[in-house]
Amino acid sequence: MSIFVFLKLLGSLALLMYGMKTMSEGLQKLTGGHLRHILGAMTTNRFTGLLTGAFVTGAVQSSTATTVMTVSFVNAGLLTLAQAISVIMGANIGTTLTAWIMSIFGFQMNMSNFVFPLFAVALPLIFSRKSGRKSFGEFIFGFSFMFLGLTTLRENALTMDLEHNEAVISFIASCRGLGFLSTLLFLLVGSVLTMLVQSSAAVMAITLILCSGGVLDLYMGIALVMGENIGTTVTSNIAALTGNAQARRAAFAHFIFNTFGVIWVLCVFHPFVDMVRGLVRWMAPDASPHIAITYALSAFHTCFNICNVLILIWFIKPMERIICRVIKAKDDDEEFRLRYIEGGLLSTAELSILQARKEINLYAKRTHRMFGFVRDLLHTTDDDAFTRLFARIEKYENISDRMEVEIANYLNLVSEGRLSSESKEQIREMLREVSEIESIGDSCYNLARTLNHKHSGKTDFTEKQYEHIELMFQFVNEAMMQMMALLNDTTHEVDPNVSFNIEQEINNYRDQLKTQNVMDINNREYGYQMGVHYMDLIAECEKLGDYVINVVEAYTEKKATAALSAVG
Repeated sequence: MSIFVFLKLLGSLALLMYGMKTMSEGLQKLTGGHLRHILGAMTTNRFTGLLTGAFVTGAVQSSTATTVMTVSFVNAGLLTLAQAISVIMGANIGTTLTAWIMSIFGFQMNMSNFVFPLFAVALPLIFSRKSGRKSFGEFIFGFSFMFLGLTTLRENALTMDLEHNEAVISFIASCRGLGFLSTLLFLLVGSVLTMLVQSSAAVMAITLILCSGGVLDLYMGIALVMGENIGTTVTSNIAALTGNAQARRAAFAHFIFNTFGVIWVLCVFHPFVDMVRGLVRWMAPDASPHIAITYALSAFHTCFNICNVLILIWFIKPMERIICRVIKAKDDDEEFRLRYIEGGLLSTAELSILQARKEINLYAKRTHRMFGFVRDLLHTTDDDAFTRLFARIEKYENISDRMEVEIANYLNLVSEGRLSSESKEQIREMLREVSEIESIGDSCYNLARTLNHKHSGKTDFTEKQYEHIELMFQFVNEAMMQMMALLNDTTHEVDPNVSFNIEQEINNYRDQLKTQNVMDINNREYGYQMGVHYMDLIAECEKLGDYVINVVEAYTEKKATAALSAVG
């Protein structure tokens, strides 16, 4: 085989892969917002998660896109691990549609007669100013490129006449003579190829071409398909490397699912393949041999994934426990996880309110930890360490937003039940607390953003400014510690007046530093821009203190109202 022919093959494969990528990206741009919403909302149980994963993957024509999206959702705390596992199962079913599209259109129709008119239709669309039309044009371009690549790849393979090539024949014969080891060999080849090209659909296309051309028999082709199922899990695992423990667990779940399927199919390999072949003969009795084998490969891919789902869909919880034992969370891993109320409503409203109270206390602890990260960020000078810590604060901000929504939704569900007036008052108080704690999280993030802007400017505070900021941070920390002590107080021994006194100290210190800042800028002790960053931090600390005192007021409001009623 000459170098020119080899390059033509690579070029055809590149065109196929580029077409798949462009088509998938076009569809994601066109429907991505809706699909992401569906992915985040339609996963209430294992079956809806399964259907959602299949639908999204079928829509975007990329299981990789769905699994990577799922891993990122888990990383951000928008999906639990159990939800992610069901979505990944569905994605494996949805991806089988690609093989059927190739088998039906790519091998029975001369797509070159259609792709060029499609290019003509897509051209004005991609130059449209409307994003929807532009994305649709990209999708058509990608679709056309994919089938043009598939057609040229097939034509190049036919030109090479691999079926009668002595070297290829002898290699295939030697592999076939190994018995069951030949199946394992081609499984390994399929895995490695998929890892290299990062596209199971591309390797599936190559397999379809080789089998339809008579180069490989059905058993060897199916071994390649099984290898693709293992190789495709590499992408999601690579995407999860930078994520938290939950993200790595979701990616590992993808690997376990596909590997388990390969193992049990290997145990019943020939009977299972023969069953699929018989099914294809029954459904398409008039299909020519080179078309029938593409149907058989596509049918195996579909049956393999559906059967695997039917087996494992009932064991999501055990899978979750095993995965959590294998991939343990590090101490510094941030995960969105409701500890007390994720199991649903309890038998009585009073118990549900008690669990919600525990969750709010945990929420307050998370925001306090977030503020601790901000204090560390103030004194972090190394660029890499600064970036990591800032990203950690951003992650906590996402967790904070999610916790607010989940706790508030839970309290609203509780409020729909039969409650006493006292319980209703408690829920109103707790909803206000949750809202204010979320505002504390926002303030912490705003502080981090200000420090990030200062860090990007490669300028620094003066020693005196650092002392003032640190003292203000200390006041805020004391206020938050007092707030958490009050929220955890069951004996009513914590005096809320202490919180009001600290808040007054914060306000007075803010006013003092504001006046001093103007004098320092006039005296040229530091530049105006640095003075802006400095006062932004001080002002945000004062806001944070206000939010803290709002939580305290919400917690003590009911007792104050009761006391006034008693006096009246």
